[in-house]
Amino acid sequence: MTTLLSAQALQLETSHGLLFQNLNFTLQIGQRIGLIGHNGSGKSTLLSLLAGLRQASSGSIQMARLCRLQYVEQQLPEELHDLSLYDAMLAAMDDHADQPESHWRVDSLLHELDIDVTTASVAVKSLSGGQHTRLLLGRALLRDPNLLLLDEPSNHLDLPSLLWLEEFLLSWKGAFVLVSHDQRLLDRVTRQSWILRDRQITCFDQPCSAALRSLAAADLAAQARRNAEQDEIDRLTASSKRLAIWGRTYDNEDLARKAKTMQRRVDKLKDEQTTVTEGVPWTLQLHGKAAAANHLLQLAELEVSPAPGLPVLFRLEQLSIKSGSKIALLGANGTGKSSLLRLCWQTILSTETSAAIRWHAAAQIGYYDQSLQQLDSAASLPDALYPFVAGSDVARTELARKQALISAGFPYHRHQQTVGSLSGGERARLLFLALSMASYHLLFLDEPTNHLDMQGKKELTTALSGFAGGFLLVSHDRDLIEQSCNEFWVVQDGRMQRWLDAESAYQCLRQRPGQASIDHAQAPASNSLAPMQPAGLDAENLLLRLCELEDLLQADLARKARHQKPHQQTLWREEILRLNQLLEQR
Repeated sequence: MTTLLSAQALQLETSHGLLFQNLNFTLQIGQRIGLIGHNGSGKSTLLSLLAGLRQASSGSIQMARLCRLQYVEQQLPEELHDLSLYDAMLAAMDDHADQPESHWRVDSLLHELDIDVTTASVAVKSLSGGQHTRLLLGRALLRDPNLLLLDEPSNHLDLPSLLWLEEFLLSWKGAFVLVSHDQRLLDRVTRQSWILRDRQITCFDQPCSAALRSLAAADLAAQARRNAEQDEIDRLTASSKRLAIWGRTYDNEDLARKAKTMQRRVDKLKDEQTTVTEGVPWTLQLHGKAAAANHLLQLAELEVSPAPGLPVLFRLEQLSIKSGSKIALLGANGTGKSSLLRLCWQTILSTETSAAIRWHAAAQIGYYDQSLQQLDSAASLPDALYPFVAGSDVARTELARKQALISAGFPYHRHQQTVGSLSGGERARLLFLALSMASYHLLFLDEPTNHLDMQGKKELTTALSGFAGGFLLVSHDRDLIEQSCNEFWVVQDGRMQRWLDAESAYQCLRQRPGQASIDHAQAPASNSLAPMQPAGLDAENLLLRLCELEDLLQADLARKARHQKPHQQTLWREEILRLNQLLEQR
């Protein structure tokens, strides 16, 4: 295969120390590479080196003449913010922007990127994260590249935009290097993996999951070799000391000489000892506890808006979260998912009674907000933890908090830093540490993976899968959603639909607004939980839905007559009848 670029002995020194050293690799036509690594390992920095935006401390990068490289950065350049999307695309054509052919190319590419005429006229600064990603990709494609460097294009995307990005990369014919923490995306669109770790790069001709398994197997083999080498070093060291003592005791030069020879052999073995990974300093954990109550949280007649006085995004008739309910709240950006979590949390903090939002008085409830504003920016690190652990006799002590900080990778000399001086990833780690020091019946989690690397996402998935309480999760990470959740609530077209399988929820999200299936279109807009599609559901899921409908019907009948909803009761009774018929057929 033809080589597009190659790197030899790349090394980069930063103000914080050595970022990576002695990197050697080649990139060839048609390769689809996932660049993987922990936060801070240097992935984005390596892409900027390949794109020529910064210089390495030593080493070289050779680019072939036929290589047409384009770098798709994470953030839009500031000079584009006041332009319309269409003009920002045209600006990528440089000196040819005024030519008719350029306008034709932009029009054609906008269609390929699924950007309509109305959106193309909107100012760039008003666009969503998914639209920013399409704009950045479009600007790169207008320059006809055969190699794309993609720096976390999936970051902050909603699920519909993420699904579009996946389809786009699958159809892309050129080569690319993709930096992402989305393992599902990497498995789907890449064939090779470069893993940046311990200031070195390891290349695998495998997609992400297979490469990580190969790396884990290599780590085990390396650890086994190091253990055997250490046993030999310990044996020789003990023999050398013994011979040295005997040489001094008996004034025997031959024994002393043998001891020195043996010690030189020990030194050589230490120099050649197998290197093992440094690992990660902290494992993300969350502690939950089951509640005896039937309902942890009940929502009724709730209108969700971003803030008081702003337009309503969607309405809820009646919902409840039980102990053990693990719910994924799905939908496009701007549909009101985060607003629902924020509204619930603000009501709980106010302790004011609300007919629309009711929670069990004895329930311990926690909240992870995607803006990370739960932590006091002016507080030191130990002080920032205190509000989360004030009810714990052990964890509230300052010593316990300092020990927890050290175990999470915050050394003692940093403890007097303010929260505001931390990076986004460090602040997220601190908030997760705070949540891990208490135990909850119910958690609200708003985009918890935004600042997590792949290992952190895996640990969060494990923590939520085994979480004994209930949670309501807003996320676009499909692995996290599918492996940790047992219910899927989709917000779309101003209403919410409930599903018991992830694939049906995804299919609902793939449909354009207003293009829902026939059953959905027949449901009234005020119905917060639209009828589920029974096809493909097993008897257990049908029974769960049947029980839920019975509970909803009984709860509504128990209300005063003027507050009951006869039309809604009719819909519930019709679905109960359909479910009973389905169960009789099975």
